[in-house]
Parts: sequence; C-alpha cells; structure tokens
Amino acid sequence: MSTDFVPAREDRFSFGIWTVGWQGVDVFGGAVRPPMPAERAVYKLAEIGAYGVNFHDNDVFASDATPADRDERIAAFRKALDQTGLVVTTATTNLFGHPMFKDGAFTANEREVRRFALAKVMANLDLAAELGARTYIFWGGREGAESGAAKDVRTALDRYAEGLDLLCGYVRERGYDIRFAIEPKPNEPRGDILLPTVGHALAFINRLTHGEMVGVNPEVGHEEMAGLNYAHGIAQALWHGKLFHIDLNGQHGPRYDQDLRFGAGNARGAFWLVDTLEAGGYDGPVHFDYKPPRTEDDDGVWASAAACMRNYLILRDKVRAFRADPEVAEALRASRVAELAEPTLAPGETWRDVREPAADTDALARRGMGYERLDQLALEYLYGVRP
Repeated sequence: MSTDFVPAREDRFSFGIWTVGWQGVDVFGGAVRPPMPAERAVYKLAEIGAYGVNFHDNDVFASDATPADRDERIAAFRKALDQTGLVVTTATTNLFGHPMFKDGAFTANEREVRRFALAKVMANLDLAAELGARTYIFWGGREGAESGAAKDVRTALDRYAEGLDLLCGYVRERGYDIRFAIEPKPNEPRGDILLPTVGHALAFINRLTHGEMVGVNPEVGHEEMAGLNYAHGIAQALWHGKLFHIDLNGQHGPRYDQDLRFGAGNARGAFWLVDTLEAGGYDGPVHFDYKPPRTEDDDGVWASAAACMRNYLILRDKVRAFRADPEVAEALRASRVAELAEPTLAPGETWRDVREPAADTDALARRGMGYERLDQLALEYLYGVRP
C-alpha cells in the first residue's frame, strides 16, 4: 500500500468556495473567522493540490452588489482561476440566504419570489457558462414546510418542475454545455424539504420535460441524516445514469448536518463509497462539501481541506488493496457474489421455465453465505492491519 497520499490533477478534487470560506456561524454563535474573498480561496486551494472549485453567485459577489462591484469581484475571481489553472467544475445559486427566500424559491407561495429566483439563476447560469462550468447544482434548502397546511405539496412540485423546465429551456436556447443536478436533503433548514432523498429526486426527474438534462448530486451527510446508505444511493443513481455530481463530507448518523471533513464521520461507509466509485461509471469531479469547524483558525481551514483529499486517497489505496487480495477474491467466490450478475432466466426462457420450483430447499437453507468473513477482511483493511 502506498504512503504517498498527495493529490494530483487527475484525481479531480474540488471544493466549494463556501466550504473553506465558511466563517463558522451557527444558530448559537456568530463568525469566528473573517470573510474570505473567492479569489483567496482559489489561490489557497491551488496551493494544497485541488483541481477545481464550485461557487454560488453570492460566494463571489454580495447579493446587494452594484454592477460595478459585481464586475470587480468577478474579475478578481477570474484572474485567480487563470493564474492557478483551477477549473470551475460546477456552479449554483444562493436561493436560501436572503430573507426573501424564507418560504423557498421555486416553490414559494408568493409568485413574485418565484419569478425573482428564476431570474437570479439565469443570471448566474450566464456566468457559469462563461467560466466553463459543465454542471449546475440545485439544492432546495428552503423548498419545504413546517406545517401541513402551509403548502400544497403536489402544487409545489408542479412549480418546482415548472422552474426546472424553464431553466432547461434557457440553457438549450443559449447553447450552454451545462446539465443540472438536484441535491437532495431531508431537513434543515426547513422542517421537511421537498425531494429529500436520491429516490425522491430520481422519481421527480422522470416528470420533467427535459429529464435527460437533469441528474442528482447526492451528499454523504444528507443521505446519512435520513439513516440511508450513501454508497447504495450513488449506486442506484449510477444504475439510472443520473449520477451527475457528488458531495463528499463526514456525518455521524441521523442528526443535524455536520459537514465534517471527508472520512471523519462514518469511516466504514466512506470505505464502501470509495469502493463503489472505484467500480466505475462516475467520471465527474470528486467534490468536498464540508465545513471547517468553529474551533479552527485559518491554518486549520487549510489543514482540514487537505485532509479531505488525503483521506480519500488513503481509502482509495485501501479499497484497491482489498480488491486485489487473493484471499478476498476467494471469499467473494465463496459468497457467490459474481453469481448475482448471471441473469435469473437463461436466454430464451420465460416465466414457464421457473413456474415449477426444482430447488433443494433444505440444502439452500443450510448453506451459509460467508458474508461475515468477507466483511471482516474489508474491516481489517480499513483498520490498517493488512498490508
């Protein structure tokens, strides 16, 4: 196993400007770090070996910026990108921070808010296209409710679909090479958020006019907040051909959204996540959406960002060693894992061929699957006791 866990450009590691730029604000306390201009985040991320960045419009310029201020901030951001070679992998719009979005954006009861939100997204889509982003993220953090009487959910989904259909049309008419990714989350900041899981988002996409343009952007913490298995979620998204982006961080079970550095939460889940990605099918950036804790100063911010990449590389090394181990290969055979790939029906067979069971049910009942041995081998790699 390697001990040189230094990120390379081909690893395609990326960070949101809002991650390293988070000031440590929470509902119980104010900022512990000063605001970070977007360009500083770019320069520092380049120093630690990142490949790309993702940004909200208001990560680059303030929501109340004058046109001149906006142009100045974008120019500084663009200059940093040019000087460092960092790539804008993805972009998104802040549709949750301003008080006007207290009831959502695309699904706000007030029509004027919905129209403003669409205009805000279109303006940032123009910037995203200029900067080369290929994927545009939609996290509906305020699209939800706390009271059952506050919002007709079926009508809200109509408005949600209407908004995404309009924006798909905008991208198509403008000729932008951009696709959309919905980021599910079950709760926080709203009590119940619409499209709370990967499954909800995939079902919703099927009803869109241009569903071929829309996929999902699952986040570790968001899925595990709901007690779900993140690796299974991204595997199903891959099965649908809809894993357009990923957000990696750490989470300890179904509690608030912790946004720990990657690998610092459910380490076993992180191992199987990397294993799933290694199996193939995802070719996008490996994006970290975490938050440096309030305990950290500026040095701690960059130490935690570097640790996200290092932890991914460590886990990737362990996963590759696990899959290359002859003892693991034998355990996989004993558990008959490869047999699942064999179709249940042989070529030409129909239901008639399986209508009358012919199995030795007593023998099948007695036969163990050997999963404990197989899983223990994985844990020994994770614990670092196997070379």
